[in-house]
Formats: sequence, structure tokens, C-alpha cells
Amino acid sequence: MQHVFSKIIAVFLLALSQSVAIAAPKSVTLNYEASRNGQPFANITETYSEQNGKYRIESVTKGIGVYALLGERRLTSEGEVGKGGLKPLHFELHQAGNPKRSLYTDFDWAAKTLNMKVKGKLVTAELLPGTQDISSLIYQFMFVQPPADVFKLPVTTGKKIKMYEYHVAGRDVPVSVPAGSYKTLHLRDAGDNADEDSKELWLGGAASHFLPVRLIMRDDKGAVIEQVLTSLHAK
Repeated sequence: MQHVFSKIIAVFLLALSQSVAIAAPKSVTLNYEASRNGQPFANITETYSEQNGKYRIESVTKGIGVYALLGERRLTSEGEVGKGGLKPLHFELHQAGNPKRSLYTDFDWAAKTLNMKVKGKLVTAELLPGTQDISSLIYQFMFVQPPADVFKLPVTTGKKIKMYEYHVAGRDVPVSVPAGSYKTLHLRDAGDNADEDSKELWLGGAASHFLPVRLIMRDDKGAVIEQVLTSLHAK
């Protein structure tokens, strides 16, 4: 089973210091339903909490029906919250209690080094300004929204770091999902391989803290994976 967020890389500008941050909630719970080619296969619960300048994010994906046999997928991200939003310090991914599939990442901002533990082996990469992990990146939109129509961001999957590129396909785009109706910011994959592995993301407006309400990925085999918001609680 695959957590849809790990396939959907959306993002925000590298020049964070030039963007204007907005007030963000201290606690968020998001629930999503994921489907593949129109058939539901998983429920996803995301939680975000901030206290004393520190944040913690947890994402749990549980399969439904036959997909429940694949076990639970859990991602966590911890770090600091500052003027530029989220600054990850540690990321983990665990799949169905199988330690061989677990990933661990530490962000050494002082040394500008990303340390990733993959199958027990250490993989290092240059830690670029503004780097997010696949759990933290969606919550970064609570602090800073894309000010440009095309933007890039380095993101780590826990195995490697990649530069993702998106463009703003529309603003105030109406979207209805089980959680309600929203006027959204529509982001579309602008990367070199977008035609083969395209991703789209619809961010809710200020009232929903610019969190994703709908996500779609089309993989290289032609499957369409969709994730829709079923509930949102923030305070």
C-alpha cells in the first residue's frame, strides 16, 4: 500500500524569506479517503501539533477491504517552527511493522547535510535551503502560499532528495469533497516527467488554512489515485 502523499510533491518557494507568512493553527486533524481508479482502498489520518516553537506531524494510512492485509503505514516529521514556517529536523517512515522497509532521516542544518538511513545504510546528500520531507511539505502551506505561478522545492522521500517543480493552474477553483465545498488553489506538476507521472493538488483557501482538500496522481501505468478530504479540524 502506498501513502498517496509520498507521491504528491507540492511545495513552496525557495525564497521563503521574501514571502509573507499567515497565522497558522496549533493543532490540525485531517481525514482523507484514497481510491485507485475509482475504487476506495485506504483511509488516511493526518495530525499536526505545535508547542513552544516545535512541531510534530503524524500520518497513518490504513487499508480497507483486502488492502487491510497490507498493514498500516506511518510517517512522522518533527522539527521547528519559525518565521519561514516549518524546519524539519527528523523524519521516519514505517510500513506494516517491517523494519527492513523503515526509513530514517536527520536534517543537519548546521553542516548542510541530509542523513538518510535506508535498509540500515547511511545515505547523505546536500541539505538545500527550504528542504521539506514528504510529511511536512503540505503543512508548510499553512504558513506560506506560492507567490509565483511556477516554483520549485527540494523534498526528501527518506531515500533521496529531489527537486520538484509545480505551477499554479488556477486560483479560486471550486472543488466539492465529502468535507465540504472550497475555492481552491490548483497546483499542477510542471516537472520534466509530469506526462508520465503527473500530480495535481487543490489547496483550500484561508478558512481551511490552505491545506489540501483533493489530490490526484496518475502513475506511469495509467492508474489514477485520488485522495479527498473527508473531515478537517483545526484550532
